[in-house]
Amino acid sequence: MALTGSSLLRLFLFSLSCALLSALELLQSEKRYEGVQGDKIILDCKFTLAPEDTGTLDIEWFLVSPDNQQSDMTVIVFTGKPYPQEGQLKGRVDFVSPTPEDGDASIVISNLKEIDSGTYQCKVKKLPGTQNKKVTLNVYVKPAKTRCYVEGRQEIGQDLNMKCAANEGSMPLSYSWLKVSGQEKLPATATADATGGTLSVKNASQEYSGTYKCLSKNRVGTDECLVILNVVPPSNTAGIIAGAIIGTLLFILVLGILIFFCCRKQKEKKYEKEIQHEIREDVAPPKSRTSTARSYIGSNIGSNHSSLGSLSPSNMDGYSKARYNQVLSEETDRPPSQVPNYVPPKYHGLTVV
Repeated sequence: MALTGSSLLRLFLFSLSCALLSALELLQSEKRYEGVQGDKIILDCKFTLAPEDTGTLDIEWFLVSPDNQQSDMTVIVFTGKPYPQEGQLKGRVDFVSPTPEDGDASIVISNLKEIDSGTYQCKVKKLPGTQNKKVTLNVYVKPAKTRCYVEGRQEIGQDLNMKCAANEGSMPLSYSWLKVSGQEKLPATATADATGGTLSVKNASQEYSGTYKCLSKNRVGTDECLVILNVVPPSNTAGIIAGAIIGTLLFILVLGILIFFCCRKQKEKKYEKEIQHEIREDVAPPKSRTSTARSYIGSNIGSNHSSLGSLSPSNMDGYSKARYNQVLSEETDRPPSQVPNYVPPKYHGLTVV
């Protein structure tokens, strides 16, 4: 619905009356703050009251959401007494004044962290007046853990790079190089990259050898590191490669000889085992001396059997005894273990004794 001229006049007079009734005022102060990680900082918020401001005093600090998609995070509240809130600033934020109702709603943040950066809003309410203001805080990290090193072969005539990098530190970071030993000036062929931290050296010479310092710097601090450059004559690369090849070939040769002799030894052991096994299978067991003696006596008696048949009983007794004594004398000459158990033969029903 369109507003008439009288309606606009009434709205203007109402706003003016509210402004006159509210004497609450926030004093202007610095709107942008910068802090260093680990330090502390005070965010100002001071106000004045008048007798017309008769309501309950409420003070609230918020960390405004950067994308406006999430609700603002409450940092600290005062309603008769301070009420620190949960969150990333828990235990690190408090009011500067023990009596904020006297007109100082400033807060102090201790042990600053880089994540504390953002926009903070101070809101003071005492009916009928309400005032708020926003301040911006940026927390920076000093350069730290700066590391220097040489990249490339430190030989005469070679190109090389000396590099420098800080592992910690807020951007932007800048780097600068100094030579701190010998002729304290950078090589004539050196070029420095202030943002990348690289000092490039062309056609190095032994005069360039020495100790170099790199400074890393940002808006809140500096850090440094040292590196030693030692330029030496070129090494005999061909000789090193040839020596490595010869050493490798010798190693392979020795290893091959060892493997050959090990395999040969294994084959000899296997051959000996097979020969012993064949001998055990092919060779017949030896005859005992007892059976040999018996066969000998039997053969002698058999050969003389025909002659014994022609002997008469009268001379058989003497012949048998003579043959028996001959055999017995042969057996007694042998060791006891070789004397067979003799069994007298029988002739036509007669036993020779």
